[in-house]
Amino acid sequence: MDQQKLDYIRSTITNIRDFPKPGIIFRDITSLIEDRRAFLASVKMIADHYRDRGIDKVAAPEARGFIFSAAVATQLNAGLVLIRKPGKLPREVISEKYTLEYGEAEVQCHRDSIVSGEKILIVDDLIATGGTAIATANLIHRLDGVVEDAAFVINLPDCGGAEALKKLGIETFSLVSFDGE
Repeated sequence: MDQQKLDYIRSTITNIRDFPKPGIIFRDITSLIEDRRAFLASVKMIADHYRDRGIDKVAAPEARGFIFSAAVATQLNAGLVLIRKPGKLPREVISEKYTLEYGEAEVQCHRDSIVSGEKILIVDDLIATGGTAIATANLIHRLDGVVEDAAFVINLPDCGGAEALKKLGIETFSLVSFDGE
């Protein structure tokens, strides 16, 4: 990968201390997507990593995942599966609950959004504990989709999410990493 582009992408991510609570450093990607060069480079680098891998659809976790997933899906000539919070999808859905450090959350997708055997790539802006990505993978598996890979702009390795996915047989790819939470 082009280290100069990666350094540039990293430089466009704004670090917000003590948000949303004290002790957390929030990695804000809105400054990245406002920068056309960084946004295009991020999308292209993720898509290039998976080009010629036979990806049928990209799974897009709500909400910031929508931004990168849609752009990557376009680059890969793939479909897009929206992974949403409850009550947002109009057709019949399946749901997956997962644990957060401060409670429980749930994601859903349309029951007919994945055809058995389709190869699905999960793309999100950031991986921390991996809860959302694991719940997304569980939804895909329940619909008989194949998920072997997940891509992120940012990895927070100290939170263990990439390792948790690896234990499930899902390889991760990320553009930049930040120490801490």
